[in-house]
Amino acid sequence: MAQKSEEDDKVRLDKWLWAARFFKTRALAKAAIENGKVHCRGERCKPGKEPHIGDDILVRIGFEERTVVVQALSTVRRGAPEAQTLYSETPESIAKRENAAAQRKAGNLGMTTDGKPSKKQRRQLFQFRGSSNDD
Repeated sequence: MAQKSEEDDKVRLDKWLWAARFFKTRALAKAAIENGKVHCRGERCKPGKEPHIGDDILVRIGFEERTVVVQALSTVRRGAPEAQTLYSETPESIAKRENAAAQRKAGNLGMTTDGKPSKKQRRQLFQFRGSSNDD
């Protein structure tokens, strides 16, 4: 493993999120932070904030919301197995994500989105929307 320098002790939050592989580019990480999708220690922050080992970071990406604890600092983007050693996700966060995914999956109401809806599915849509099908 590389020798630890003083630069590794001071790392920007956007660079750490990029190195931990939450975002593909630093620009995406910076945009997420500026748009309030990332909270450090329970509050909004700026891309230049310096995370410390033991900090709680909440990251929202799409439908997923993860709460992670910083385990190590790095300014270098490496492979996924090494990037996963930079943080650990809390058990509450894992349970919450799995529950949300199950709810999204169950929210489909048995309707498929493959092509044109069937007559039964159209009736269900009209009934759900509260409109008549007298077009």
